[in-house]
Amino acid sequence: MPEGDTVWQAARRLHRALSGQLLTRSDLRVPRLATADLRGRTVLDTTPRGKHLLTRLEGGLTLHSHLRMDGSWQVYRAGERWRGGPAHQIRAILGTGTVTAVGYRLPVLDLLRSADETRVVGHLGPDPLGPGWDPERVRGNLLARPGRPLLEALLDQRNLAGIGNVYAVELCFLLGVTPWLPVAEVPPDRLAALPGLARDLLAANRDRPVRVTTGRRDERLYAYGRAPRPCLRCGTPVRRADRPEGFGTRPVHWCPSCQTGPAPP
Repeated sequence: MPEGDTVWQAARRLHRALSGQLLTRSDLRVPRLATADLRGRTVLDTTPRGKHLLTRLEGGLTLHSHLRMDGSWQVYRAGERWRGGPAHQIRAILGTGTVTAVGYRLPVLDLLRSADETRVVGHLGPDPLGPGWDPERVRGNLLARPGRPLLEALLDQRNLAGIGNVYAVELCFLLGVTPWLPVAEVPPDRLAALPGLARDLLAANRDRPVRVTTGRRDERLYAYGRAPRPCLRCGTPVRRADRPEGFGTRPVHWCPSCQTGPAPP
């Protein structure tokens, strides 16, 4: 599941492959961009912003993409077999003389002026992996709706950008509170520590091929996806709630012993 760390990895992959290179192939396979031709433009950079990718091009254009649940960007050398999925799932192809970047299952693909990037990312909160990281602003954003369940607040990209369900569940576990605990009821010292903990988790995983929050290789996550196995800390079976109210279609995991606060019966 793409979150801030994997989007950062995708941006780095695209940046290393394309930046400073002239595009010799351009194929954007969404109806509104079918006639767009980026050939002849030099790629300037690819920057992650939360879960968004901004690929900037010569001439003041930006190709904006979002991976959502299962999108990906893959980079292939000339002659290398493409392995990202069947051809009908390809949404974008950007090629140079030596490499080709292929976007699979991209639910969001836009071409806009670079000056208008705030139209697609201006609503986002501070990015834990970005240059404008502001933990106090994150804390203020969370407290702006004090009665909101913590997990729901963490998933709101307007509060902080790049946190998805995996990290939100793991953060609740590490803070020792259930996902349903209102933000205002999180102990003040833990709420103050939350932004730094979120940043530490994403920063620790941005260079890893697999996501780890436990520091262990055999058991990589504390709560997410663990139900009904025993909690790594206390041995109590981890619980799971499917499609809980307020959390959309996302499954929620928590330890009923290590985490205090409200939870479904």
